Amino acid sequence: MPAPRTVLLTGAAGGLGTLMRGILPDYGYDLRLLDLRPIDGEPDAIVADLADRDAVREAVRGVDAIIHLAGISLEAPFEKILKANIEGTYHLYEAAREEGVTRIVFASSNHAVGYTPRPQGDDPLIPVDTPRRPDTFYGLSKCFGEDLAQFYWDKHGLETVSVRIGSCFPEPTSVRMLSVWMSPADGARLLHAALTAENVGHTVVHGSSANTRLWWDLTSARALGYEPQDDSEPFAEKLIAEQGELDPDNPAHACLGGHFLTDPPIWPY
Repeated sequence: MPAPRTVLLTGAAGGLGTLMRGILPDYGYDLRLLDLRPIDGEPDAIVADLADRDAVREAVRGVDAIIHLAGISLEAPFEKILKANIEGTYHLYEAAREEGVTRIVFASSNHAVGYTPRPQGDDPLIPVDTPRRPDTFYGLSKCFGEDLAQFYWDKHGLETVSVRIGSCFPEPTSVRMLSVWMSPADGARLLHAALTAENVGHTVVHGSSANTRLWWDLTSARALGYEPQDDSEPFAEKLIAEQGELDPDNPAHACLGGHFLTDPPIWPY
């Protein structure tokens, strides 16, 4: 698939959105930015709520593809998750269908499968078709998004790559993150691959770098043309010295979702 020229980036003011809007233009993309909040230094960014269906359709009109990062990215009461992550994602897909957009990259999450036990010892990597086991209402909303993407592909021919993102930060900040970290540069590589791969239908991929301590299988991501270049291992010695190794008897260490199972961070807004 030729690289889309104009891409709508929702959630452009968030942490991941900020990282990606600094890198993706290097791939030749003209980004149209959308967020609920104004974006410093981006006077042309669209300030809109995904609850506003007319505003969402206007934002989608004329773009070649969408990277959907917007929504609540931590745990919150179900009512808030419902409005932002479930209804908001539906509004975006409907707008894409109405405006003839044919490719969406959906930011799913490792928390859609958060109760999956992490590999230990010689255990195989977690496959992408592992049963979904959300660890929070937030994770549950990502399961919905993946199902919505499948439905819009089956019914309307709208293609999606759902990326179960681990943790995309400039560097990992915990021992757990050594296994699910995705560098910003690799994040951009994966999004570019997801935008340009041929015939994706609805494809679910794991989103991380090629970490030495990797927990999940990157085969479906690599099949898109993704070639991760980074590894969290250079950060391992310092983090382990500070925090210790993971304890398999600690519920927050035993499963993929980490502390989202035991003490999930709460959305502050």
